[in-house]
Amino acid sequence: MIRKTFEHEIQQVKDEVLLLGSMVEHAIIASVETLKKRDIKGAEKIIEEDRAINQKRFDIERQLMILIATQQPMAHDLRLLASTMEIISELERMGDYAKGIANINIRMGEEPLLKPLIDIPRMAQIGTSMLHRSLTAFVNEDVEAAKAIPIEDDEVDALYNQIYRELMLLIIQDPKSIERANWLLWVGHNLERVADRVTNICERTIFIATGELNEIKSSSDEFWMKK
Repeated sequence: MIRKTFEHEIQQVKDEVLLLGSMVEHAIIASVETLKKRDIKGAEKIIEEDRAINQKRFDIERQLMILIATQQPMAHDLRLLASTMEIISELERMGDYAKGIANINIRMGEEPLLKPLIDIPRMAQIGTSMLHRSLTAFVNEDVEAAKAIPIEDDEVDALYNQIYRELMLLIIQDPKSIERANWLLWVGHNLERVADRVTNICERTIFIATGELNEIKSSSDEFWMKK
């Protein structure tokens, strides 16, 4: 009976993590969409809703602390609870990236976008897809999926590099555009970091299932290590 109660509480925690993940996914997509439309009121709403993301993270953390204190978990159960603590922290930081994009939108004021947003929405789509599937892998303790998902980070990195090159060319052509270029660079940087944190979630999922905690390196990491 005690074990069944514990498993039920664990499932409740996993459900809450999925809910937190869906809140973060929405914030990321909405932050890019409001930037694309230069929707300041929408950006302000994203910043306000970030409080709910933070609160959800803290609520889950309290649940986890209670389970650790009262159940005294060992082996797999301890890995699961401790890693879930790390995962909700990663999710909260992704929410901060969305809030950061919303803040950029507001700080731009009446300034138009320096260039149409093409690669940035694509980065958001890939990043949130990776996030969604990484949390499914976490819930199911799917090691193969957790190993495969981070490979897609290379595509996100490639898009960010493309954005960087295009913006640098625009700055060369018109040095007065540097501030507007920097705003878009920061947006791209935030989205690139989302994919990096998804990789961290995948690392934790593998640890939960196997007990092995190793860094997952992308091909871009290997490139820079060789240079």
